[in-house]
Amino acid sequence: MSFNKLGLSAPILKAIEDQGYTEPSAIQAQAIPAILEGQDVMAAAQTGTGKTAGFTLPLLEILSKGENAQSNQVRALVLTPTRELAAQVAESVKNYGQHLSLKSTVVFGGVKINPQMMALRRGADILIATPGRMMDLYNQKAVRFDKLEILVLDEADRMLDMGFIHDIKKILAILPKKRQNLLFSATFSPEIRQLAKGLVNNPIEISVTPRNATAVSVEQWLHPVDKKRKTELLIQLIADGRWDQALVFSRTKHGANKITKQLEDAGIRASAIHGNKSQGARTRALSDFKEGRIRILVATDIAARGLDIEQLPHVVNFDLPDVAEDYVHRIGRTGRAGATGKAISLVAADELDQLRAIERLTQKLIERRYEDDFMPTHMLPDTTLDTRPIKPNKPKRPREQTNAPRQGNGAKQGNAPKSGNRRPSAPKAEMTPGQGLRSKPLAPARRNRKPD
Repeated sequence: MSFNKLGLSAPILKAIEDQGYTEPSAIQAQAIPAILEGQDVMAAAQTGTGKTAGFTLPLLEILSKGENAQSNQVRALVLTPTRELAAQVAESVKNYGQHLSLKSTVVFGGVKINPQMMALRRGADILIATPGRMMDLYNQKAVRFDKLEILVLDEADRMLDMGFIHDIKKILAILPKKRQNLLFSATFSPEIRQLAKGLVNNPIEISVTPRNATAVSVEQWLHPVDKKRKTELLIQLIADGRWDQALVFSRTKHGANKITKQLEDAGIRASAIHGNKSQGARTRALSDFKEGRIRILVATDIAARGLDIEQLPHVVNFDLPDVAEDYVHRIGRTGRAGATGKAISLVAADELDQLRAIERLTQKLIERRYEDDFMPTHMLPDTTLDTRPIKPNKPKRPREQTNAPRQGNGAKQGNAPKSGNRRPSAPKAEMTPGQGLRSKPLAPARRNRKPD
C-alpha cells in the first residue's frame, strides 16, 4: 500500500516524499483512514512501529481544511508524558506540515513559562504538551480550549505509570465534550481501558504489537557477571566486537555518569543523557552519537523515551530494568525497519528477580553466554519459564519532571528540515529562546521506509 491511497492531500504527500518514505507501516495503514473519518481511536503499538506519524499525518490533514487558530486558541492538543517525546511529536508535526500554513507550539515544565505564554498568544493549531505545564498555562489563562477539535494522548500507559492520571482527569474536565479522541498506548491494560471509558466514544481499536513482543530481528543474550566487573566486561565486549555504536542503559542517573567516565578513562568516547542533563547537553550528545563522534551513548529509561537512532546495531542493558516492560522498550531501539540488531544484558546474581520478570513477560528464556575471564563469583541461578498471568501494576503517585531543558517558543510550521532517520523520532534539536525547535538535516535514504 502507498500513502496516496490513505486519503492524504498533496502537500502532506509531498512532505512524506521529502522525508524519503514510500509506504505506510501497519499502524499507519490502519489508524490514518479511521482518524480521517472522524472516528475515536484506541491504538496499541510499541516504539518503532511508526505510531507518531500514525496520528500526526491525519491530524495535519484534518486541521489543514479548517480555519487557523486565533489568539490563545488551540485546535488540537497532544499530551505526552515526557519532554523528549514532546520534542519527537513536535518534529514530526514540523516535518510533515512543512508545506502547510498551520502553527504548532511545544511546551513542558522546568523552564520559564513566560516565553510559552507569549508563543500561545498567536494561537496554536497544534499544541504538544506535558500535562503539568499545560495545566499551569491554562490556570494562567494563557490557553483556551473552547475551539478544540482533537485530543491525542500519546503513550498513555507511560502517563499512568508516571502518576499523571489526576492531571489527565483535570484536563478532560476543561475540554469541550464534542471532540475527536485518539489514545495511543503500548498496551490495552486494564488501567488503560478504565481510562478510555471516560475518554473515547465507540472507538475503533487497533493493535499492532502485544506488550511482550520482542522483534525477531533482535538477537538477545545475557552475560552472567559480578556487579563490580560489569564495566570491565562491557569494555572488553566493545573492544573484541569492534563496536562502532552502542546504546547502554543504566538504571540510575548516577550510574549513567559513572559508566560514561569509566568508558572515557578506557579511551572509549562516550556521553550520558538523563534527567539532570540540560536539553542542550542531551542534544549535543545525541548529535555526536548519530554522527559518529562518540561510540557509546549511556541513557536512563526516561531520558531515552523518544530516542530513535537509525540502524542502531547494539543495545546493552548494563542494569536490568525494575519494570519488565522497559526491557521490551529498550531492546526495541535496535533491529528496526528490517535491520538486524543485538541486545546484550549484563546480569548480576542480585538481578534474578528482574530477569525472571522479563522472561515471564516475554515468555522466552534469554540465552546465557559466559566469558572465561569473567566467570562470576556469585553465580546467577538458572531460571524456568513462569506462564502464570501477570497482574497489572498499581499506578504510581504523580511526580513532576525536574531539571528540564531550556525551551523556546513554538514555531510556525514550514521550512522543516529533512530527516534521514528511518523512523524520525527524537530530533537533533535545540530549544532556544524565541526560535522554538530547530533540527539539523540528515541525508534521506529511500528504501521502502515507514515514517514515525
